[in-house]
Amino acid sequence: MTSGKALPGGSFQLGELTVGRVGFGAMRLSGPGIFGPPADTDEALAVLREALALGINHIDTADFYGPHVTNELIHQALAPYPDDLRIVTKVGAVRDDTGAWVHACSPQQLREQVHGNLHTLKVDALDVVNLRVGGGSDGHSAVPGSIAEQFGALAELREQGLIRHLGLSTVDAEQLAEARAIAPVVCVQNFYNIAQRGDDPLVELTARQGIAYVPYFPLGGFTPLQSDTLGAVAARLGAAPMAVALAWLLRRSPNILLIPGTSSVAHLRENVAGASLALDAATIAELDAI
Repeated sequence: MTSGKALPGGSFQLGELTVGRVGFGAMRLSGPGIFGPPADTDEALAVLREALALGINHIDTADFYGPHVTNELIHQALAPYPDDLRIVTKVGAVRDDTGAWVHACSPQQLREQVHGNLHTLKVDALDVVNLRVGGGSDGHSAVPGSIAEQFGALAELREQGLIRHLGLSTVDAEQLAEARAIAPVVCVQNFYNIAQRGDDPLVELTARQGIAYVPYFPLGGFTPLQSDTLGAVAARLGAAPMAVALAWLLRRSPNILLIPGTSSVAHLRENVAGASLALDAATIAELDAI
């Protein structure tokens, strides 16, 4: 079964997998603090189904969201999965009983997490698995150091057919190069938006290498002044600030893929509308100045 819908924002190739540049991040479908079940399960299921109805075929998740909650919702809402649906997941962390995020990056822990994702999504192989590496003092920065052992463990699972493609999350250029020497990397998922552009060099590098760059938190880390500027542009365009922020990202580089998250069908539609929002040169320059 295929969705048969046009892909919002155009498409990009993750290896042999074609994905829409506008995807959906499932993280916010779980409860407060990304822990426990959603307040409204029916709405969460409706959001996932509406995503497919809008043409989205790229869903980002992780078994540590909930934990297990978002993967179970994805299966409940969307199985049997359309042939062209691509589910991207992450490993490298677990949750303790209080909901705290705990790094879990030993080869054995990564193997267990891959099998956990296979179980909760109820698939024989995972389309893409991102190794979540960093975190840093701010929660979003790459932590320098070798990732050969961790990435090598995932590469072995890829050779076994349990993973189709590999990606990285919260990494620097050196870690990307180290990983690529072990196995192909199809995507990098890092913190980046109009206001937080420290990763500009990595955006350019991945574009040259044909690797997708997937920014998370498109409105994260804004100062009040920056938010006011974005809000003023959005008001002038008759659009939501998030839609403008997403439209800017799509135009920043052709290898950027979006995974905005929401637990609301209405907000999902606003986010997808951002893919078709027209930004002229003057508006882009105004946004660049943020």
